[in-house]
Amino acid sequence: MDNMSIDTWKSISLRKCGKWLSGGTPSKDRADFWNGDIPWISAKSMYTVRITDSDDRITTKGANTSTKVVPARAILILVRGSILHQRIPIGITAREVAFNQDVKALITSKEILPEFMLYWLLANESHLLEMVELTGIGAGKLSTDLLYKVEVRLPPLPEQRAIARILGSLDDKIELNRRMNMTLEEMARAIFKSWFVDFDPVHAKAEGRAPVGMDAETAALFPDEFDDSELGEVPKGWKVVSVSHVAKIIKGRSYKSPELAPSSTALVTLKSIERGGGYRPDGLKSFTGEYKPDQVVKPGEMVVACTDVTQAAEVIGRPAIVRNNPNFDTLVGSLDLAIVRPKVSYIGIPFIYLLFLGDDFQNHIYGHTNGTTVLHLDKNGISSYEFVCPPAPILQCFHDISSSIFQKIETNELQSRTLAALRDALLPKLISGKIRVNDAEKAI
Repeated sequence: MDNMSIDTWKSISLRKCGKWLSGGTPSKDRADFWNGDIPWISAKSMYTVRITDSDDRITTKGANTSTKVVPARAILILVRGSILHQRIPIGITAREVAFNQDVKALITSKEILPEFMLYWLLANESHLLEMVELTGIGAGKLSTDLLYKVEVRLPPLPEQRAIARILGSLDDKIELNRRMNMTLEEMARAIFKSWFVDFDPVHAKAEGRAPVGMDAETAALFPDEFDDSELGEVPKGWKVVSVSHVAKIIKGRSYKSPELAPSSTALVTLKSIERGGGYRPDGLKSFTGEYKPDQVVKPGEMVVACTDVTQAAEVIGRPAIVRNNPNFDTLVGSLDLAIVRPKVSYIGIPFIYLLFLGDDFQNHIYGHTNGTTVLHLDKNGISSYEFVCPPAPILQCFHDISSSIFQKIETNELQSRTLAALRDALLPKLISGKIRVNDAEKAI
């Protein structure tokens, strides 16, 4: 499109950009309010720009009683929570959702494209962070009175569409990579569960059938009968072992606030772990303190959360595979984490990662937590977990298959990081008019 003059852009307060709504929390005592079909968005759900779902869902009755429901393409912004000391979670809904009292929703007026408003807010996150106040309980609060007064420089609707299209094309690819990685990890988890939890190949051979989806060479590695063990029936020749038998558990480094200063070294912390497992590179803290050599986390290694401030065990025990970060030369595990290193080559990170994502491991971990305001995992919580370990040839076969899957995941993550860097470079310039649409298209 032809670039329009920036003189045609007008100023408008955020308050006048559309309809603002406040959310709420249905009573937890009402079973008929929960486990419905409507995603209920809170701080823990706002980890991507495209908001599609939540672990918590409510019913229509719950939504009509205590909160608001907004349609697709509504803007959500977190205005209260501890994360506001580091960033302002902002997203756009991809479907109808409800939200809690810590979130504000904006349904934009007809003259404002919702996607443009999303990118305008993301481009001005640093300014919004300056407005965050400290509450009495230590959480951050973004005053809606101050938020509403913020002035928006608004281009005509055609240029809004062009800007949103350019930035959205990058986010579309990032979102596609994220979904591909979810599918890839689900594939790896399905193979792990079939082989090492349900023992499908062994059951098939015991019944005189060929294991489904498995070549003859791989099937030959599995036995065709079971033995009794302290964990019940297990494939013949497989052993019950503890995690300490196959991996070394190393606690991370404690730190003090003065050590969190600009440096080429960073701490991998709880902020780096997703609630459902997985890695978030935006959780790194620049670090200047000393550390032991074995506390250094190398790309591709795994850490496990040993602390949880939610009192709901949403993070504790969750694993994450740490990726390389071009902003830091060295990554160090924090005290809230344990670094898990396999002791033998044929038991790789993918096997242990998938083992730790299982319900049995998570239940074990929860039984080894203690604390009143903050949950802590005792020192033997990870190492004492017992599982059924197959012989080395089967582990090596699984390692070859799963490593290929995890390599594809890493490739997608690296591509997404590159795309995000390009988007973040273009974002403030496009939104402010410093770079025009035609120039941005040429750059991409």
